[in-house]
Amino acid sequence: MLELIFILPFIAGVLTFFMPPLAGRAIIVCTAVLELVLAYLAFWTDKILPATDYFRVSPEGSYVLLITIFLFLIVSLYAVPYLAETEMSREPIFRACFLFFFGAMAMVCIADHIIVLWIAVETTTLVSAPLILLHHSRGSLEATWKYLIICSVGIALALLGTFFIVLAIDQPGIHSTLTFSSLQTMAGQMNHSWLKAGFIFILIGYGTKMGLAPMHTWLPDAHSEAPASASALLSGALLNCAFLGIFKIFGLMHLAGLGRWAGDLLSGFGLFSMLLAGLFIFQQNNYKRLLAYSSIENMGIIALGTGVGGLACFGAILHLLHHSLIKSSLFLSAGNVLLSYGSKDALQVGSMPRLLPRTFTGFAGGFAGISGFPPFGIFLSELMIVVGLLKSGRFLYAALFLLAVILVFSGASKTFIRMSFSPSEAELIVTDNWARTIPSLILLGGSVVFCLWLPQTILDTIRMIVIQVGGLMYE
Repeated sequence: MLELIFILPFIAGVLTFFMPPLAGRAIIVCTAVLELVLAYLAFWTDKILPATDYFRVSPEGSYVLLITIFLFLIVSLYAVPYLAETEMSREPIFRACFLFFFGAMAMVCIADHIIVLWIAVETTTLVSAPLILLHHSRGSLEATWKYLIICSVGIALALLGTFFIVLAIDQPGIHSTLTFSSLQTMAGQMNHSWLKAGFIFILIGYGTKMGLAPMHTWLPDAHSEAPASASALLSGALLNCAFLGIFKIFGLMHLAGLGRWAGDLLSGFGLFSMLLAGLFIFQQNNYKRLLAYSSIENMGIIALGTGVGGLACFGAILHLLHHSLIKSSLFLSAGNVLLSYGSKDALQVGSMPRLLPRTFTGFAGGFAGISGFPPFGIFLSELMIVVGLLKSGRFLYAALFLLAVILVFSGASKTFIRMSFSPSEAELIVTDNWARTIPSLILLGGSVVFCLWLPQTILDTIRMIVIQVGGLMYE
């Protein structure tokens, strides 16, 4: 049954908690491989069907889930040597919560019931919090509380928005369940006032978890305090799952004839997030916090493109894929830097090409990719968004988009150059090795491959996603 996609990681998480280190790490990798097999059977062979009406395979859900599973597999391969070299005292907690976290995100991706979706998003908060607290430092404790409090407030607002959606279908002649499949058929008959109120609260609520400004304040702390493998999933996968909740309601708004209104609201939040990240990124000496602000910018890009629609929406959905691959790679490289130098302060890092040549290769490639240089896929997705903005007549948006991108690039390049080429005679705590470098290079390679050649199945899936919000691939 389809539900095995999220049930299996929870079972594996319980098992790995009681296992010795080597067996526990092997369970994580084996679970990732099994998840790929289940995804193949569910999405391409139709041999796995949902056991209840609460779950189904949707274009947007399958797209985000496949990205999440691929990231989980590669990050798991990184986590094995990472755990072996760090000798983490709370490793059983890390292994269990790592699998629970993935299971909760998988549940978000296949949820078809509006309440089940909310439960799954809230579950991601609860099971990922121990990953942030793992080192039990003062900074990690503060980051965990901020994460729990701010995201819980956001999720509470999303629940209120969900109730408003329920009130929107409480109309004469509407007989609908609370599954998205049913709501989509009745969207045209919903009460517009309640639907607008519901979208506002859901956008703010799930937008908090997505990292949209000004609800983003938990994100830099959480991503900088979590271990590298957890940070990679927080930025590369969790933010996508939060976006999925917004996207599903945005699709209802389009079907109800409120797409332009909702799109303007979504794109406004997206543009504000980009500009704020561009301003704050200049102040970051903590290179993991810098990557977190870059995630805020990229979530803003996705929100902006989706809200505008058309070609910009196609670029935004494509951007989601490439940001996940490149940002996860960068967080893995940042984990290598932290292991070797023992500091998150960019001022304490230097001479990377000489001291950490393998890590530097991945770090430099990730910087080029996230900055939008070809042949990495963000170049293509951002180009599509800019062209989409110009074709839709949003010239001011296009100008502000380019300004924000330039600001982020300027701030990030200053830190990257300092970390890479400033002189350093530091004695490395841990030396470079291929086992912790290859996973980041695989993720970067994936972005290059999907930029030069996008499989027809992925192309068709993106097209179906864009059509749901009134856009077409070709305009």
